[in-house]
Amino acid sequence: MIRGLWSLLLALGLVSVAAGAELPGDSLYQLEIGLVSQDGQPRTLALYRGQPTMISMFYGSCPRVCPLLIANIRRMEQQLPERERGRLRVLLVSLDPDRDSPDKLLELARRHQVDLARWTLARAEAADVRKLAAALGIRYRQLPDGEFNHSTVISLLDPEGRIQKQTSVVAALDPEFVAALRQASSQSAASPLPGTDPD
Repeated sequence: MIRGLWSLLLALGLVSVAAGAELPGDSLYQLEIGLVSQDGQPRTLALYRGQPTMISMFYGSCPRVCPLLIANIRRMEQQLPERERGRLRVLLVSLDPDRDSPDKLLELARRHQVDLARWTLARAEAADVRKLAAALGIRYRQLPDGEFNHSTVISLLDPEGRIQKQTSVVAALDPEFVAALRQASSQSAASPLPGTDPD
């Protein structure tokens, strides 16, 4: 199913293969999406290339589901030993770029006490939000009152940006997803990052 989605995105011109990037054909990092992080800095989707990354979408004023989503991601990363957790990255992209400014994203990150050395909350332009949501299998629509109906999908990306596992469970731990997270983080911890020395 994921491979079929990528074929469709390629055909529609929503992803492109960057010359010399040597990314796999099904890498999410093929998407040309500009992000602005909670510190106001421009970022690319491949911000965490080389490390396993959990990625999902949310919006800051969400009263119920998004706080559960963030809390569950924090619970899942707590299942990892400290060294392996240190290699894991988290990227959350807002569905609501009109309201989720970098300042609001930073406030939200601090409220949820996330580790900003490993987590990034970001906004993107509306067209890029649609592109990323389609690639992740996240459905959403804005309601007349400005709030959003949206599905909750957490994806685990391998170091090259390929989707390894997905879950829609936010109210509890998904054992299969946690197992995939442990495997990805332990493999990453066993391999030093480019330009670093092994422990």
